[in-house]
Amino acid sequence: MKQKWVLITGASSGIGAACAKKLGEMGYNLILTGRRKERLEELANNIKAGETLVASFDLQKPGEIESFCARHEAYLKKLDVLINNAGLAKGNEKVDEGSVKDWDLMIDTNVKGLMHMTRGVLPHMVAKKEGHIVNLGSVAGRWTYPGGAVYCASKFAVRAFTEGLRMDLQGKNIRVTNVEPGMVNTEFSLVRMGSKEKAEAVYQGMTPLKAEDIADTVAWVLLRPTHVNIQEIVIYPTDQAHVGMVHRS
Repeated sequence: MKQKWVLITGASSGIGAACAKKLGEMGYNLILTGRRKERLEELANNIKAGETLVASFDLQKPGEIESFCARHEAYLKKLDVLINNAGLAKGNEKVDEGSVKDWDLMIDTNVKGLMHMTRGVLPHMVAKKEGHIVNLGSVAGRWTYPGGAVYCASKFAVRAFTEGLRMDLQGKNIRVTNVEPGMVNTEFSLVRMGSKEKAEAVYQGMTPLKAEDIADTVAWVLLRPTHVNIQEIVIYPTDQAHVGMVHRS
């Protein structure tokens, strides 16, 4: 395999960090982005990869995305893969009790940040006439549940954007994939629930997916022959039959 370039958003932890480790081991050059520069640099120093670029900026701020794309245009011209991993859930209150601030945080990160990042790098893939965009969606982008209306809405938007993007890119030799995990034990629940105790309770008595499981799946998707596009893939842990249906021992 020729040495390819992959850009991973939200690479400082969880699925993003696992993807960086996996793809680095496979020989990819890495562009690691996120808000926590120290963690990105630590990751870059401790993984096997080709060339690595670390860039710290806030995906919720379009101006910072534009500055990143302008500053690193030379790297983006070589880009083969964009993994839109950055995303979060905040709170699990019902709509009538929800925090508008939390809603804005989810929409700005999960939807607008993903869209703006895609728009920033896409012209370079179009010019190259090749590329692969992998969006980290969620089963919450297919099925809703109480206390998750806004988070689900953000992931429904990711699914719709992914499908529309694939249509818009028809004939341009750019693949587009939506990876939709169920329960994965990362910082996700800690951010959402606000405490370690509450986060641990989410996975009590069951075996959730690990970040490495999703990274392995992303790697498999990327390694399909160029005439094959995995449009979407849903991944649940065995203990989770559906959203809200979890076997606990």
